[in-house]
Amino acid sequence: MTPIEYIGPVPEKKRKKPVMGGWVIMLLAGVFVSYFAWPAFADLVKSSNDLPTDMKLEGAINDLSNTGGYGDRLAAAALDRTRQGVIYDGSVYNNIGYPNGDISADRGTSTDMVVRAYRQLGVDLQVLIHEDMKENFHQYPQLWNQRQTDTNIDHRRVQNQQRFFERHGVKLENTRSTIDYSNGDIVVWSLPDGRPHIGIVVPGPGSHFGEVWVVHNNGDGAEWSNDLLTFTITGHYRYQGE
Repeated sequence: MTPIEYIGPVPEKKRKKPVMGGWVIMLLAGVFVSYFAWPAFADLVKSSNDLPTDMKLEGAINDLSNTGGYGDRLAAAALDRTRQGVIYDGSVYNNIGYPNGDISADRGTSTDMVVRAYRQLGVDLQVLIHEDMKENFHQYPQLWNQRQTDTNIDHRRVQNQQRFFERHGVKLENTRSTIDYSNGDIVVWSLPDGRPHIGIVVPGPGSHFGEVWVVHNNGDGAEWSNDLLTFTITGHYRYQGE
């Protein structure tokens, strides 16, 4: 008898079920992802939540103003400058009054931010730098072919502010360790293009309050930023008035 060939579908072999089950594998995968990825995700969320905001700014200013410390009050004054809308204006020369002379309130550079912050504490750098330069003209940088002081511009130059703080404040180390910097310290940097730049040390926003941030105007108005170590530090001073 001739055997009949089977032409139906090929029988499938029964697949063995995973010993642990699919749900267990998914659970383990979730644990793995959580363990390795969650910290980075949490840091990202935390960082975005702690960006400067008006509420955090108000809180920081109030906290610093209430300590009574000079450095804290100067830091509060610097932070207050970030609330003022200022267009960066590096114009070389403006005719201004004396004392308490200033360019238009909606204009300024890094030096103007420093001058305005100190004025909130009753210290007029325009007068102080002018008087010191008048008595010690050749102790100041001779970079602008000047033969005498000029109350319109002398206090608005980073190099002159730096020399004044050297002469009348405390000169500190230019370290890259943030623990060496305190609220209200003055920092001078050299920007990548070689220009000198100046700012004031402040605490950070939100959970960054214990960190060392700065207020400076590098082209976008006075900013509250984590830029202390962004540029080359060329000066570090503490000046708390005469």
